[in-house]
Formats: sequence, structure tokens, C-alpha cells
Amino acid sequence: MTKIVIIGATGSVGRVARQMFLEKTNDELTLFSRRPDRLKPVDSTREIAVSGDVMNASELDKVISGQDVVFASLTGNLGKMARAIVESMKRVGVNRLIFITSMGIYNEIPASVGSSGNLRSNPVLQTYRDAADVIEASGLDYTIIRPGWFDSSNDTDYEIIGLLTKKSNPNTSHQRGIRIAFIFKNYFSLLSLASISFLILGGRVPQYWKKSVRNLPL
Repeated sequence: MTKIVIIGATGSVGRVARQMFLEKTNDELTLFSRRPDRLKPVDSTREIAVSGDVMNASELDKVISGQDVVFASLTGNLGKMARAIVESMKRVGVNRLIFITSMGIYNEIPASVGSSGNLRSNPVLQTYRDAADVIEASGLDYTIIRPGWFDSSNDTDYEIIGLLTKKSNPNTSHQRGIRIAFIFKNYFSLLSLASISFLILGGRVPQYWKKSVRNLPL
């Protein structure tokens, strides 16, 4: 049984992550949020809701200590938040980090798709890049997930169609937005993918673009 702390548990990704972990795994979840009252109801057999601030070192150390995996999906100054999480993980001896950033932070989106989504044209992405830089330099066992965008529909038509290192060209001219459930239905694969930047390319795309989930290490 894996112990996972979800940092940002009341956010849009955090809420879906929580639900998928509950439905698809027997993992024990610690839900870390500034507003844990928004997490009710809590399954007392598998979940603990903890109030705290990611920028408070003592609160962060306490919630990360004893966990197997840290899953973080946050908004705000992500560079500072990522640094706080990395430093806390090192202090308490937790090594596995999954962190949500954004597509475009390495200026990898080709002009044929719309390069305005790249960092050089969209300074809003700088905070996501800052976070990725901190994590890549951390020495932790990490997975950085770089989605294009999310929706909240219940689509089941999805596959992994790309697994790229940070500066690879996604060649995404036929891509559409991946469905948010994709990340979490492939949770076991994500836990095993060490020290990579993981670019979500998928959605409803031509068959020849697709690579099966079975090709990922489990």
C-alpha cells in the first residue's frame, strides 16, 4: 500500500487525483490544503485531511514525513513552491515527486501548432519553468507532467502518445486537449517513470500518432 500526499488537494487536478486514487487503488491519501473544509466528506479508513501552507516549512515537513509519494498540483509562485517541497522532501527523506507544470515551458511547441503557447511568447509560463528547473536540479526521483490543457469530461478514449524528455519536439500538429482522467488512470505508470519530464500530447488523435500504454515501464 502506497502512502501519497496530494499537495493542492482542493484544486481541479487535486480533486480528480484524489477521486481516481480512491477508485483505482488501495493507497492511503493525505490531503494537504489551506481549506480542508472543502474536502468533505473524507474517507476515514484511507484519507487524512490536513490544513497547511506549502510555504510553511514545519507544516510541510510534517505532512510529507512518512509518505512514499508527493503529488503536487498548485497555482501561484510555483518556483518557490517547488523549492519548498524539494527542500522538505530532502529533510524528511522522501524521494518520489510528481509535479504538474505546463506544456510550452521549453518553447517546444512548433509554429505549425501555434508557438504563442511557448514561454518566449507567454510569460505566464515562467513560473512553471521555474518549478521544472528546481525539480530537475533536485536529485529526486521525479516526474514532471506538462499538460496542454484540461477539461472535466468523463472521456475514456485516451492513450499515451508521447513520452519525451524536456526539450524534445512534441510535433503536436494533430493534437487536441487530453482529458484530465488520463493522468490518473495511468497512475501506476507515472509512479515508475523516474526523473523525466512527461509531456501529455493526447486526446482524440489519428491512430498512427498513438503509442500504447503497454509500452511504458510498469
